[in-house]
Amino acid sequence: MPLTMAKTGDENTIKKIGGKDDVRRFLANLGFVEGVNVKVITAIDGNVIVEVKGSRVAVSRQMAQKIMV
Repeated sequence: MPLTMAKTGDENTIKKIGGKDDVRRFLANLGFVEGVNVKVITAIDGNVIVEVKGSRVAVSRQMAQKIMV
């Protein structure tokens, strides 16, 4: 399921990152790589704030839909 559908407070493991190469590279630079655990802190209108690798990162709805957990 995409990250946008994950429940607040739940910790999930990233299974796949979709999108074009530049999008995957951008997300990888933020710490979103396969096998990493992410925790949804809050979600507002599909935009999410997640904790990944000890840092909090805000991700737009379009980007979050490319992250499969």
